Amino acid sequence: MKTRILSRHCIARLSLILFFGSLTQFCNVSYGQAFPSRPVKIIIPYPPGGSAEVQARIVGQKLSEIWGQPVIIDYKPGAGTTIGANYVASAAPDGYTLYLAGTSHAVSGALYKNLNYDVVKSFSPISLIATSPFLVVTPIGKPFNSVKDLVDAAKANPGEITYASSGSGTGPHLSGELFRSQAGINVIHIPYKGTSPALTALVGGQVDFMIADIAASSLIKGGKLKVLALTTGKRSPQFEGVPTLAESGYPNLSITNWSGILAPANTPTAIINKINADIVSALSDPDIRNRYRNQDLESVSSSPKYFSDFIASESQKYSKAIKDAGIIVD
Repeated sequence: MKTRILSRHCIARLSLILFFGSLTQFCNVSYGQAFPSRPVKIIIPYPPGGSAEVQARIVGQKLSEIWGQPVIIDYKPGAGTTIGANYVASAAPDGYTLYLAGTSHAVSGALYKNLNYDVVKSFSPISLIATSPFLVVTPIGKPFNSVKDLVDAAKANPGEITYASSGSGTGPHLSGELFRSQAGINVIHIPYKGTSPALTALVGGQVDFMIADIAASSLIKGGKLKVLALTTGKRSPQFEGVPTLAESGYPNLSITNWSGILAPANTPTAIINKINADIVSALSDPDIRNRYRNQDLESVSSSPKYFSDFIASESQKYSKAIKDAGIIVD
């Protein structure tokens, strides 16, 4: 057996490879240890108010305590959440600009064909933070006391029943369109610039119903809205006695509203892992969990890998649903 002796040139090259490999590993660790050294922004793709802001503020306040740095909530609303998403996708991948993504993020990739970013490839997922049902709600003054009442009225008056959403391409819009498709009804979509103005219009009776996020909960408890059904596959202890859409005659219609934190693609792994660990720590705090629960939200964390696979799965699911329903953004 022959022994091969490396030349000085090969030894030098090998030394450089080992050196730079060690340097890269050292830099990644250093990034994680030093982060953050200045304020961090969480971008919300909606106007102020609504469930998204509440979720970001709860986890942001705890992260600020952990980091010893301010966590700033910044608003980039419009275009079905795509303005905010595009802003973050184009930001420096250094962990200082984060994105509160939700169901609408997975939806937008299927609805809009000319996005400047990819809903999966343009981001580095960090962790889920919360889940909740969408709620089929209607004003107290409307004569609908069940999903059947609503569907019967829509069939008797085609093109006259209206539903609100927080904007074209958002989760509430998609939910409304899927409901319209499966119920076989002709209802008119009225998009608003955010959850708060949509709920204001709903309470005022300007629209007939909405498939709203959990921001509608206080209005339900305050006696201004009626909840007819939940969009999730099972009932929620926060809404005792309220049936699901599946129980209301639509077994194939199940949508869970979720939210999580993303960073721009190519953010260093050490920073992603650092933020993930701190989010997991924040969400394990009993006070934080109770604050989410008081907002009718279920706090939930995940690994970056799980969240990445989850977004890809959600994107594929909604792409098929949109195609099957023939949904077109108006």
